[in-house]
Parts: sequence; structure tokens; C-alpha cells
Amino acid sequence: MDQLVDLMTRDYGTGVLPMPYILLGLLLALAGGLVLAWVYMFTHSGLSYSRSFVGSLSVIPMLVSLVMMVMVDSIITAFGLMAVFAIVRFRNILRDTLDTAFILCVIVIGMAAGTQKYTLAVVTVVASTSMMLFIWWTDFGVRHRYDYILNFRWSEPLNELSRATDVLYRHGRYVQCASQRLAAEKGTDLSYRLLLRDPSRGEDLVRELERTEGVSRVVSLKAEDEAEV
Repeated sequence: MDQLVDLMTRDYGTGVLPMPYILLGLLLALAGGLVLAWVYMFTHSGLSYSRSFVGSLSVIPMLVSLVMMVMVDSIITAFGLMAVFAIVRFRNILRDTLDTAFILCVIVIGMAAGTQKYTLAVVTVVASTSMMLFIWWTDFGVRHRYDYILNFRWSEPLNELSRATDVLYRHGRYVQCASQRLAAEKGTDLSYRLLLRDPSRGEDLVRELERTEGVSRVVSLKAEDEAEV
């Protein structure tokens, strides 16, 4: 019985690591992975969401932590693990580059927990989740400087286009002509980007533009509906 207790409370490898430290490292790695997974679920946008990827974010820190515990104070073991990973190749294409950042975060958490750098593991969790939430909350990196995209056909001469643009300038603080091309039929197809004075009055703008003489085929698109990869 004493031998069984001794077996469960000690590690007979080159680097002796008490069982409480092993459990603490694994629990900390699991907690950090779950926090990152929840942040990913909460902030993810787009079409590349994968449930298995979220599960991987929870499991990877524990696995990395165990790997670091196995390699502790043993260069021979480290080279052995490198040989194993060279034989077993993992291939997975990440569709979103931000997913790579989450993977790197959970790996760092696992490495810190596995090497008993618990403070660093906690700091990594707090810092990485704070940064991910900041990027999501502030829409950091978004280049939209307009609220609406308006496409319509102008069937009158272009020197009379001011009847339509006057409507756009009444509602828009910023108006930019994105494209202008001759239609196959009589008229000109125009596309405008607008930063509205009052974003809640986008439908009023569309209705007023539709009532303008010479304007037809009005199509509106909110900037938030335009995918930005």
C-alpha cells in the first residue's frame, strides 16, 4: 500500500515533479484554455467557426503542459519528443489568421503551466483575453468610413446629375462616387459611398432618391453587411 501511495505521489523520471505541482499545472492549463475558448466563441465573426477548433483550444494547453513536464531537465527526452513529432505530422489549414493567434496563446499558457511558471500563465491568460476583447469591442482594423453604399441608374444627361447628388449631400456628411459606367441600355450606372448625418435615416434617403426624376434601380447596402476579410 505504501508503494502504491509512493508511486502516485512521485515521478521517477530525471526531473522529479511532485504530484500537487502536476495537478496544479494541468488545472491552470485547462482553465486558461477554457477562458480563451469562451473568448473565441464570444468574439468570433465570419463563416469559419468550427466547434472542433473551440475544443482544441481547451485541450491543447493541457497537452502542451504535459509535454513540458515530460521534457523537464532532460535533453534526451526533448530530442525524443522532437523525433516523435517529426514522424506524426499534424496538418490543419486555419481559415482565419486570428485563429493562429489563439493557438499561439494556448500553447504559451500550456508551456508556462508545464514549467511551473504559474504567474506567467495567469498573466498570459489575462493579457491575451484582454487584447482579443479589445480588438472585438473597438472593431480594430476595420476600414469602413461610410454607412451606406448606394447603386442606382441615372437615365438623364450627366450634367443634370446634381438633382440626385443634392439628395445625397442633404443626407450625407461624406459622399464619394465609387464607380461610374455606361449601362448597356440608355443611362449610367452609378455607385456612391455615404457617411450619413443621421444613420437611422438611411431608408428615408433611399425613398427620396427613388422619387427623384431620372433615378431608377436603386439598390442600397449597409457597410456593416459588406464582408471585410
